[in-house]
Amino acid sequence: MFRYHVLRREQRLPRPPEAVFPFFADARNLEAITPPWLGFRVVTPDPIELRAGALIEYRLRLHGLSLGWLTQIAEWTPDVRFVDVQLAGPYALWHHTHEFAPDGSGGTVMRDTVRYALPFWPLGEVAHALLVRRDLTAIFDHRHREVARRLTPP
Repeated sequence: MFRYHVLRREQRLPRPPEAVFPFFADARNLEAITPPWLGFRVVTPDPIELRAGALIEYRLRLHGLSLGWLTQIAEWTPDVRFVDVQLAGPYALWHHTHEFAPDGSGGTVMRDTVRYALPFWPLGEVAHALLVRRDLTAIFDHRHREVARRLTPP
């Protein structure tokens, strides 16, 4: 048994979806937008073709623990949406939807919706309250800044 949580983020970028999406279609860019304190790296050898069914393996360091993480691209609609789900890793559930929509003025509204749950209920809920919620907020705050820096023209 577990309780799941939802993290939602929205970001406006000054480029159209077809100019924004390719950045996210390159799995290596996930390393670039993840905070350095996670020691996050993609382990899957190149080339990685993102498409429905693609598997991507990562390693990261979280509070001193080295963790493996395996995700699968469950949905892939270029320039519109993709979904990655954890097959193995630190969460009991990780379902991350990335959506890209025109904003009506030549830009993109990018939305992230993450449904996640921790293992070892009810201890996982204590970890969520003490660490996980704060960590995810910091990770997605960093991601927001890095995406804006990399995808906003000078």
